[in-house]
Amino acid sequence: MPPKVKITKEDIIKTALELVRNKGTEALNARSVAAELNCSTQPVFSNFATMDELQNATLAAAYDIYFDFIEREVNSGKYPRYKSFGMAYIRFAEEEKQLFKLLFMRDRGGEDISPTPDFTESVEMIMKANSVTREKAELIHLEMWACVHGIGTMLATSFLSLDEDRISNMLSDIYLGICQRKMNDECN
Repeated sequence: MPPKVKITKEDIIKTALELVRNKGTEALNARSVAAELNCSTQPVFSNFATMDELQNATLAAAYDIYFDFIEREVNSGKYPRYKSFGMAYIRFAEEEKQLFKLLFMRDRGGEDISPTPDFTESVEMIMKANSVTREKAELIHLEMWACVHGIGTMLATSFLSLDEDRISNMLSDIYLGICQRKMNDECN
């Protein structure tokens, strides 16, 4: 009798990611992963004690893909670093619609939403570029991120189609407008 093929944790995560990419987050369950792997659910639950564990591993893998988008955009040198973060977020929304929805369009109630390293770095870039306080830089970034997220959401849901130049110009206009308003607030 031939030896049984061992299904690894990595195989399961890769399959879970592809399921989400192709069919959306609602397709992520033990039966659908097992069906894609042509096996029973036993290997899934041998590697993950619960579906929550598999979902968390899938989230982590999706974040890795997202952070790769950021790294590639920053390394391209096409935009200043801060703008690269926004452009990468939007590109991820457009090119990885279902993974974007998984990461950024789900109910976040009960999750730890403390500042992430990219949030902290963004705030520090704004502080340095504009000579503003941390509090003001956080507000600028929050307003900017809300706009970037809105553009990303419209692209991820196919509500709107925009080319890269238009997106770049929009981000510049929004950023400059927010900064100008915040600078004027200090004078008023």
